[in-house]
Amino acid sequence: MEMAELTALLTSEGLRLLDEVGPIESSDDVARTVSRLRAAGHSPELVSAVVGQAHLRVRARAKFGEFADRMLFTRAGLEQATRLNVATRHAVRMRRAGVTAVADLGCGIGGDSLAFAGAGLPVTAVDADEVTAGIAAFNLAPFGDDARVRTGLAEDFVSTSRGDVRLPRTDPEDSSAPEAHLRAKSTAVWLDPARRTAGHGETRRLSASDWSPSLDWCFQVAREHPTGIKLGPGLDRDLLPEDVEAQWVSADGSVVELVLWSGALAREGIRRSAMVLQGGESHELTAAADAEDAPVRPLGAFLHEPDGAVIRARLIGDAGRMLNAGMLDERIAYLTGDDAVTSPFVQSFRVRETMPAHAKTISAALRANDIGRLEIKKRGMDIDPAAFRKKLALKGSQEATLILTRTGSSRIAILADRV
Repeated sequence: MEMAELTALLTSEGLRLLDEVGPIESSDDVARTVSRLRAAGHSPELVSAVVGQAHLRVRARAKFGEFADRMLFTRAGLEQATRLNVATRHAVRMRRAGVTAVADLGCGIGGDSLAFAGAGLPVTAVDADEVTAGIAAFNLAPFGDDARVRTGLAEDFVSTSRGDVRLPRTDPEDSSAPEAHLRAKSTAVWLDPARRTAGHGETRRLSASDWSPSLDWCFQVAREHPTGIKLGPGLDRDLLPEDVEAQWVSADGSVVELVLWSGALAREGIRRSAMVLQGGESHELTAAADAEDAPVRPLGAFLHEPDGAVIRARLIGDAGRMLNAGMLDERIAYLTGDDAVTSPFVQSFRVRETMPAHAKTISAALRANDIGRLEIKKRGMDIDPAAFRKKLALKGSQEATLILTRTGSSRIAILADRV
């Protein structure tokens, strides 16, 4: 979004028109609405802003629920924003740690700040982009002075050598300043550093300087202040400091973030955590370090696929011991055992039969089992499931799951049913 569009939108006419337009779900809806609004004499900037926001609000419901209908977004900001149920858990951790105020540096559209302010924590939200900061200010406006938004660099809002969190040009002795709460010892810092160049991690290994602010700076802040640092779940583990709690979070089956917690926000004796959110419930597996893998054992009556957060946190071994299960292969993140289990940390499959991973052999088994609907999963094999599916005979009335993987040097196919 350009500043001209935001300026046009943040008027009584613009906001009224956005409410009148309502949800816009498809590209056809976009085209029809643009034509109608332009024919009614509205400016190109206002039409673009209104239609864009109405479309983004529909997409935002997956993260913000009904709150999305009263928020503003940028495309990039929505993609990067923390889901509300995840952000709420960030705020709960801060309240439990005794935090009384938060500096949200790199706030984006204000997703985490909404949760902080909603939990009764005064928050100063900062973003380097003027348009994004303007949108965050709109989203946080219901909280009044308890949620202030500033435009600037994160590095300008934290002193890493003087032990305080303060805004520039604010007298550190003036307790009446609007952000005086940021100088309190119970202030926490929330950092969401951005990748400097999107997509370059596909071609080379990222370094600490590939973020803005740099990870080195973020880690220095974390050493001096209670801090939460939100990062992508695929962060190179070699970059993790030893003195933080690393928590990987999955929501409804997708790993959505890695948060590094420091100071009072890091729990004693915990350095690895996998949090699994399913619907309205949360489940957590924690450890003092990476877990030793469970022993390898032959395929049993059940195959278990660990949640992605458990895999990222390297707590597969602990999950296996909880389930009385072992590794199917020491290099592949599948567990197996003979006990029927229900656990939020794994997806379980009851094994029907196993066979070599050859299309003709598998097709014969599918015909014998009357399989016509097939979920294909793979791990440890260089196979495109969509292309492999075309080689299979799927003409039955039943459904099953096909798991393509390795045990030792053998490529195997496991026909199974979800538990």
